[in-house]
Amino acid sequence: MEIISAAVTEVGRIELLKLETPELCGREVLVKVHAVALCTLEQRVFKGEVRMPYPCCAGHEVSGEIAELGPAVDTKVWKRGDRVAVRLLYSCGECHECRSGRTNMCGKAQRKPVRNGLLPGPGGCCNYVIVNSDALFSIPDDLNYEKAALTEPLSCVVHSINRAGVNLADDVVVIGGGIMGQLHVMLARMRGARVILSEMNPGRRELALKHGADVVVDPSQCNIVEKIREICGGRGADVVFNTTPVPQVFAQAVQMVARHGTMVQYSSLHPDVPVELRPQYIHNNEINIIGSISPMVQDFYTANMLLSKHLVDVSDLIEETLPFNEAQKAYEHSVMPGKFRVIISD
Repeated sequence: MEIISAAVTEVGRIELLKLETPELCGREVLVKVHAVALCTLEQRVFKGEVRMPYPCCAGHEVSGEIAELGPAVDTKVWKRGDRVAVRLLYSCGECHECRSGRTNMCGKAQRKPVRNGLLPGPGGCCNYVIVNSDALFSIPDDLNYEKAALTEPLSCVVHSINRAGVNLADDVVVIGGGIMGQLHVMLARMRGARVILSEMNPGRRELALKHGADVVVDPSQCNIVEKIREICGGRGADVVFNTTPVPQVFAQAVQMVARHGTMVQYSSLHPDVPVELRPQYIHNNEINIIGSISPMVQDFYTANMLLSKHLVDVSDLIEETLPFNEAQKAYEHSVMPGKFRVIISD
């Protein structure tokens, strides 16, 4: 079987490149990709904001079916034709972070080994991917491949929600109504919190109400910090998630937090510039400021179960699906302002 990559060959350019197909060894599996979603990472690689050697193959939100099994794969667990979500996050298993149980923070994650004949990068924007069998998660027949491709972003939010320790009846603020903001709304509501969304776009505020938000606020029409404190009875929120890439919002998010509360910086910030904070304010109020990055395998499994059991519906978060031979158009559409997920399908 021939592997073809929708590769980034220069800023703003996608080409379909034929690659060598390495022989499967050990517990490796060849997966026919049926859907790959274009995340902000892919968009930043396409725009040249994240530099990678050209040509490179992005794509890390993937679903498909097993096409071939390596010689050491357990055939009692996996067989050809099995439908799967694929976890493409690399972890070496040998560094301090991996051996401390924090595989999502692997010190070598950015230096993923490249198989001969393949391209650098996560590697999901191909017609086939090669992964170890432990990267596969079964999906049921009634979950389509497009939704299953969003297992990875959902798992990132599972990790974020778990990091924050959202409890019953907490006041939770989600800043930003994009895909990750909407997923935070859904999961915080499932945890039994009262959920408040801060978002300027009226369509995204309406969508958040559909997804379980109790209150939506337009931050351009008020002093958002004062408004959040007012909604929360003067205390501020128990948990605030900042899902926006805007540095100035970080300081606002901290000010929204109640005493003993937690602020989670979920999104990466662009540009990554300093912001002003008052250390004494954090000290006096025992405010927890934490980050949340890639998911661990447990988070991916939880996301897989949430989608497979139809406890979370991501239909509204899929903007459009384009065929593999229109990958250039898919990338161009994905970077348009206000878009949700654009998916490349077979």
